[in-house]
Amino acid sequence: MSAQSPDHRPAQKAPLARAEMLRALIPQATHLVVAQLDAFSARLSNAFFAASEQVSDAREANLSFNSAQLLKNNGYAFYYLSSAGIEAAFRKELQALQLSSKPKTPSAQTADVALTLVSYEEMDNKLAMGRASRSLELASAEQLAALNMRLASVLEVDSLSTAQNPFRPEIFLRSLHAAWCEFNPDAEAHPLILPLLRAEILFDLSPILQSLNEFLVRQGVLPDLHESYRIKKTQNNESNPVEKTDVKQKLKDIFSRKNPNGSPSGRAANDASDPQDGNEQYGRFSHSQFHQPEYADAPSQVTDTRLFHYLADLQKGMALRQFVAGAQDVMRLSQMREQMPELANSSVEKTTLDLLSKIFDTVFHNQTIPTQIKELIGVLQIPVLKAALMDKEFFFQEAHPARRLIDLLTQYSVAVDQSKGQEDPLFQTMQRNVSRVQNEFDQQMTLFDEVVSDLESFVAKEEEASTKALQEPIQRALQKERIKQANIAATNEVAMRVGTGEVVAFVETFLENRWTKVLTLAYSVQEQKPHAVADAIKTMDDLIWSCQPKITLPQRQELLNRLPAILARLNKWLSLIKWDDADRAQFFAELAECHASIVRAPLELSPERQIEIAVEAAQLAAERRLEKRAQAEAQAQAEANAAEVAEIDGIPNTEPGEDDYAEVVANLERGVWLQLTKKDGNTNRVRLAWVSPMRSLFIFTTNQKEKSFSVSAQELEQTFREQRAQILMLDKVVDRALMEALEQTPEPETALSE
Repeated sequence: MSAQSPDHRPAQKAPLARAEMLRALIPQATHLVVAQLDAFSARLSNAFFAASEQVSDAREANLSFNSAQLLKNNGYAFYYLSSAGIEAAFRKELQALQLSSKPKTPSAQTADVALTLVSYEEMDNKLAMGRASRSLELASAEQLAALNMRLASVLEVDSLSTAQNPFRPEIFLRSLHAAWCEFNPDAEAHPLILPLLRAEILFDLSPILQSLNEFLVRQGVLPDLHESYRIKKTQNNESNPVEKTDVKQKLKDIFSRKNPNGSPSGRAANDASDPQDGNEQYGRFSHSQFHQPEYADAPSQVTDTRLFHYLADLQKGMALRQFVAGAQDVMRLSQMREQMPELANSSVEKTTLDLLSKIFDTVFHNQTIPTQIKELIGVLQIPVLKAALMDKEFFFQEAHPARRLIDLLTQYSVAVDQSKGQEDPLFQTMQRNVSRVQNEFDQQMTLFDEVVSDLESFVAKEEEASTKALQEPIQRALQKERIKQANIAATNEVAMRVGTGEVVAFVETFLENRWTKVLTLAYSVQEQKPHAVADAIKTMDDLIWSCQPKITLPQRQELLNRLPAILARLNKWLSLIKWDDADRAQFFAELAECHASIVRAPLELSPERQIEIAVEAAQLAAERRLEKRAQAEAQAQAEANAAEVAEIDGIPNTEPGEDDYAEVVANLERGVWLQLTKKDGNTNRVRLAWVSPMRSLFIFTTNQKEKSFSVSAQELEQTFREQRAQILMLDKVVDRALMEALEQTPEPETALSE
């Protein structure tokens, strides 16, 4: 029976269900893009302003400045064009992908793309777009690779390249470029955006791609794709001298050793054994009976009948002793090995026995795995040994069913509710499947496939029920994150205007303390009321304009005409944030005095005086900018000095982002288990059940699945920083144990010389 890696593709779906799943990705991605468009627009406007001051070409500087002003004053129009364009691009690409996955008709195959001439300008644009796309693809390589595989699985094709992925970075860039060309009427300004579509200005693609992957996982599409969704265990890999790339080669070398008489491993014992010895069903078991080895130069594995006969009797005895006696003291394979040295005649049999003994010893020494799960794993020692003797691919393939069963038991061991004990449904499912292997396994490797499938199915149902139970806390967390992102965008909008130095002092204070809350409210309800942000920003800009000098009669007349509407909009928004104390009355009193001074100023001004006023205003603005810059530099210097003093005093630096703990939290993925230590010393094991799209909030559950709580990224980082959080290494236990066992195994040359 072949022990090949099980097919991870989902069960056959009707085309309608498959199409609906793909279509559901579009609003998911669009929503996450739209949430970042305003902040992106602000960064893009700032980048245009910066470019206008840095370029030496006066024409390009003027184009950049005008582009910045256009974007600043008409942000909603660009927001509307970008959001609509990105959604349309997703739909178009997804439709093209579905068509390309279908078999082509003969007529379609002959209809090649016609040759067309391409202008140099278009070629330059494509090259610039390609460079920007590749940079973004590298930054999100793991998420893109996982999404490629999952989309291929949904479409039932062998593979899908990044160039076919409808959510690849190129689609975002092309859509934004097209929106900019439609937004800006000046064709000469269209190429200016391409150099600015870089990572630090563009929105973050990783949360978008992650959310799409998580959606497909919830639909059952490749939920066990750990290569793209796993913790980056760098500290574990650094401490392990056996690199994963060398493991297979070392295994090949070990199993290719020859016996002292010069015959290949496994042959001598087989040739010397009596074919009539023992029961017929325990005849010689050739590896090729069950699986064609991936490594053809490794010898076929043939196992002595006496060893299998002994293992069969031992398997029955262990079943009686461990289940009836309660398995309080698990007998280890390393102990059993001492009782059967004469039976393992060949190097293959001895090597298999040695490696498995070390693997099981490593599992039993793992303090994270509960005792009752170790007892179940102990029952599997003999059946797994028989499987490994029959099929050497147990050591080469992580997806081998016998190996997968041990991994599943360890991975979900802490999910068993200890308060329920053996009454826990998950434990009962584990126990039932282990008992079936213990009682039924003889030669049929399909039994392992069946019990693994049953256990995975139960876990999937538990996951689905847990996800439904978490909907309410997830919605609360999403709302909390939306408000946080809205506050970031609002703060950025205010900072852009205050940073010019052209805002009078009392209005600057008002914007920073009050209008930031107004903009936060507007951004948080943007989905329900798309015009709210534009109205709040326009009101802010009108307020700033109303407090600037008006030195001509038309300017003052315009102020008087627009002032009632400006004040009405101001009052409306301030009432929405419930600012009703005496400070509000004080602000409007100062505002009225400011407007009155503007209107009462001498009107008949000479051109020279008008120039003087303009110069004075520019000088004041420059002074305010320099003052703010000096304040920021002084604050940064003070923080640097404090950090230096702390370092001299031996106090660890605990600034967020200044240590490795921010990266640890950033690499946590759904499904990982942590051990949290409370400040009173009590510990609790929790599972990461959900991560917000912007990775600012984490929801954890315990093995009592109805209990959940949320933690911010900063709080979690601080918990790791205080050494009160520890990642429980539960996945790929056999893989790590095998690597550890290989470290302790002498090189083939050393072994032969001895």
